[in-house]
Amino acid sequence: MPRQQQQAARPVRRRSYDQFCAAARALDSVGDRWTLLIVRELLAGPRRYTDLHADLPGVSTDVLASRLKDMEQSGLAVRRRLPPPAAASVYELTGRGRGLLPVLAALAEWGAPALDERRPTDAVRAHWFALPLLRALEGLTHAGVVEVHLDEGEFHVRTGRGPGAGSERRAADGEVEDVYGYGPAERPDVRIALDAELCLALGRGEATVLEAVADGRIEVVGEGPLAAELRGE
Repeated sequence: MPRQQQQAARPVRRRSYDQFCAAARALDSVGDRWTLLIVRELLAGPRRYTDLHADLPGVSTDVLASRLKDMEQSGLAVRRRLPPPAAASVYELTGRGRGLLPVLAALAEWGAPALDERRPTDAVRAHWFALPLLRALEGLTHAGVVEVHLDEGEFHVRTGRGPGAGSERRAADGEVEDVYGYGPAERPDVRIALDAELCLALGRGEATVLEAVADGRIEVVGEGPLAAELRGE
């Protein structure tokens, strides 16, 4: 038999549990290894393929490309071309993809007790601490952008729309605002400095942000209502 015919005869890998169950249907889309971690990265905003690969240590290029293609087919992500001078392609979440924020937040909360110590082989990125910090900031009254400084790096989060909030919030120009982002914020309302261990403890509910500010474990820099609320003023 010709080689081409032999290849065509191979069965297609099943990608569905074929169960009339909402959880099973969800896992049809996000149950593969790496998919939810790609969502975690894209919740911070559009990203190039090379940036995704750099911040997902351990994923092969073939698997990453396959997962991104699956996410496009499932309506979780889209690929688009940035206008000049960038002229690069980026991946970004759709509204359905952004709807996975509460799922990831709950998963991070459930998994937090397993982070009792960092293993020598563990990779780390500063923005991976955004999810537990979002949970800790949920109770704040004032909305705004908080720039976060850790020893591991910087990221920023938006208050007033934590994991329990809707999956989208739009800026005045109609653009979808990211839940958190990489690096310093363009125009932060307040800057805070803390360590990663405290960030995880806040996410586990072992302390509140206001308590940590009061006892000096969080440094707050900035003016305005959000900074005043964080200082307990």
